[in-house]
Amino acid sequence: MLTETKIKKHFFTEGPIIPQQIADSISKHSQKKNIGAHEIFLGQVRADSINGKIIQAIDYSAYSEMAVKEIEKLREQVIVRYQLICAHVLHSIGKVNAGEISFFVFVSSAHRQASFDACHEMVDLIKKDVPIFGKEIFEDDSYQWKENLV
Repeated sequence: MLTETKIKKHFFTEGPIIPQQIADSISKHSQKKNIGAHEIFLGQVRADSINGKIIQAIDYSAYSEMAVKEIEKLREQVIVRYQLICAHVLHSIGKVNAGEISFFVFVSSAHRQASFDACHEMVDLIKKDVPIFGKEIFEDDSYQWKENLV
């Protein structure tokens, strides 16, 4: 569970990421005239069938202090590598139902290729290196820990 408001505000949100959060983030960049490209990744919970059981939700948790430090480090590395104008990351903590958004990465740069490459790399690095854990909850209320595939 997250306790610091600052941590929550910058990288984590309780429950699903709602469309208004995404729209607000995009609209804040509409007046920046040095941006030529945006790239967005939205991770959505799937209702996968595993061994005949359907996933109804994922309950996300994180080692928040370490997760924030790692996201900050990865974010800065990607910003420098691709000369980004900005980069935003938001991940859900808590229960997110199938069909809802749980992961949002939004990057902006002067040129499109840098945005494409940076967003892809940022998503992969976060999935691989950041201590965020997902418990897949099935329709029968049984569960298993999710394995992040990069």
